[in-house]
Amino acid sequence: MEYVTYDPSPGLSTYLRYHWSLDAGADAPKERERIFPDGCIELIFNYGELFQKHEPDGTSFLQPRGIIYGQIKSFIEVEPTGAVGLFSTRFNPAGLQPFIDFDVNDFTGRALTVAELWGNDGIALEQAMIACADNQARKATVEAFLMKKLHSVAFDNRDVEYCVEALLTSDGSVSIDKLADELEISQRQLERKFVAAVGLSPKFLARIIHFQNTLQLIEKKEFVSFTNVAYDGGFYDQAHFIKDFKEFTGLNPKQYFSENLEMAKHFVFDE
Repeated sequence: MEYVTYDPSPGLSTYLRYHWSLDAGADAPKERERIFPDGCIELIFNYGELFQKHEPDGTSFLQPRGIIYGQIKSFIEVEPTGAVGLFSTRFNPAGLQPFIDFDVNDFTGRALTVAELWGNDGIALEQAMIACADNQARKATVEAFLMKKLHSVAFDNRDVEYCVEALLTSDGSVSIDKLADELEISQRQLERKFVAAVGLSPKFLARIIHFQNTLQLIEKKEFVSFTNVAYDGGFYDQAHFIKDFKEFTGLNPKQYFSENLEMAKHFVFDE
């Protein structure tokens, strides 16, 4: 598989973490892959064969070509059905809100088609993205669309962006009380704005940050024991670490090593 990341244009860097593309031929392994929560929202266009989405109840369905995932609180399972061709725009945790006219929390735990997200404009975007000759053209196309939307939707998201940045730079350890005091608003008001714009509570995003920190340590094998990796990742104790790890991955940490999770590495919080 060929995985490539693309930096967003300066005018969008506040809102986008990066773009990425993933390409593989029809002979690539067709196996289920688990995607874990990372606090970001993905806008994905599929110019290859469609992916199968597997539900916890055993049902499955083919995903549409243009789709956006709201915040996920547990793992999801997908499976390629043939040649892989994906282009995704990854939004920062509070990055999508300025481009839509409803709360991000309205589709937490769900996926929307681009038509459901942006109506006829979304349909036109999907058609343009699929028709592009290469991924540089896809990057230019989606960024032109987002710049137009940014100028048409008036939304002041600075308080939430401040909180998200504080959570990220503190590895999820800063308190919401402290942030509310710094912003001179009530804790309840700040939490309400945060959930609406991010799709998660500040506490839940902090849990995901801790989880992603430990996932990085595990993948890099930078730990002595599971107890140490729990503390290094920001968890209070090993019990909380194992509980969240199972909730987010469906696996305990030892099982994680024995699973084929190659694609999941493309969906981690940081590069």
